[in-house]
Amino acid sequence: MTILLGSMEITRPNQAWAADITYIPMARGFLYLVAIMDWYSRYVVAWRLSNTLDAGFCVEALEEALSKGKPEVFNTDQGSQFTGEAFTGLLERHGIRISMDGKGRYTDNIFVERLWRTVKYEEVYLKAYSNGRDAKAGFDAYFGFYNAQRPHQALGYRTPAEVFSGDSATSPEHPTERGCSPGRALVYYAGATGPSLNIAPILSN
Repeated sequence: MTILLGSMEITRPNQAWAADITYIPMARGFLYLVAIMDWYSRYVVAWRLSNTLDAGFCVEALEEALSKGKPEVFNTDQGSQFTGEAFTGLLERHGIRISMDGKGRYTDNIFVERLWRTVKYEEVYLKAYSNGRDAKAGFDAYFGFYNAQRPHQALGYRTPAEVFSGDSATSPEHPTERGCSPGRALVYYAGATGPSLNIAPILSN
């Protein structure tokens, strides 16, 4: 295990990405949400929903994210979804340095933790998703809003998309903060033309 992100000065997009998983309560049951974020811009590069903690939905999110860019460092916690060969091997094949939080140190990935708080209070807790399709549609709309329309004070009141794509002529001042069981999963994911739905036959309505 190497802790790189906490000691780095993050000064540009695609310097460091981070990923984490959180659970999403439903009207009945719950799903798991993984998101990959660019630390500098707070841009959510990719996300997936799954009904199991199989590593596959995390790998799919990483594959989509790498189609949009490549960080120098990728930080996660020490969960099995992120430490397995499928995930770390993909990072290594792209020449990306791997950083992992210290055990119990959620502050090593503080910006993703703040994302979870924002997502839950602005989206999840305001709705009671009745099924995975409703949740997928809700997150697709919310992350579109979060990335492209919601300004951030820490970014000089610009959006994550503006900073990530370098649309602005100047860079924002950036605060120096430190930061699955096997089985087939029900996975929702965003494709190039909008979110698609990949349903494995393990749930009944």
